[in-house]
Amino acid sequence: MIKYIKGYYAMTLSGGIVMETPSGIGFEINIPAGSPLYKYGEGEEITVFTAMIVKEDDISLYGFHNMESLDLFRMLITVSGIGAKGAMAIMGSMSADELRRAILFEDVKEISKANGIGKKTAERLILELKDKIGKLAGASDTALSTAGMTETALAAEAGDARTEAICALVSLGYSKAEAFSAVAKVPEEGLTGEEYIKRALKSLF
Repeated sequence: MIKYIKGYYAMTLSGGIVMETPSGIGFEINIPAGSPLYKYGEGEEITVFTAMIVKEDDISLYGFHNMESLDLFRMLITVSGIGAKGAMAIMGSMSADELRRAILFEDVKEISKANGIGKKTAERLILELKDKIGKLAGASDTALSTAGMTETALAAEAGDARTEAICALVSLGYSKAEAFSAVAKVPEEGLTGEEYIKRALKSLF
């Protein structure tokens, strides 16, 4: 199993890149749309974390800029009805943080925006991964960890003022995921609901 490849950015392909190792071997790697890996220029040194998918008539490499994204990809392809291409479409439509939040908050609409992913597939993805997603290796960001709580757990942990702020932000038109994340980023404790709202709004602009 090829865990990662370290080499030089050689060229961009439709849906991926070619990177050349110091030994002169060029690997064609499928990369999700919007990946930071596309920002490199020819000849620049890069490291790509990879998953090799072997089929009867094909062997393909799928690459990501960090282990967190690779682990998410591996989780996605365990879901019934989602293959490598479907997983890449999902990961190309949102960031890793956005995907985790969409799963945790059961945001079917957001997930089904990915090309080829319908409502039923998105619902199945959420059902199968929601309990696993919080255990994803590398998910150490404090804000995201707090955002992963249910409303009840968040209220118990930080008090009703945060919940009040979240509800207020949702009423202003922000999604539940955006509201949870913004309020979770406010480090101060013991603030009023209004104070949490003001500080959370700063991170949303």
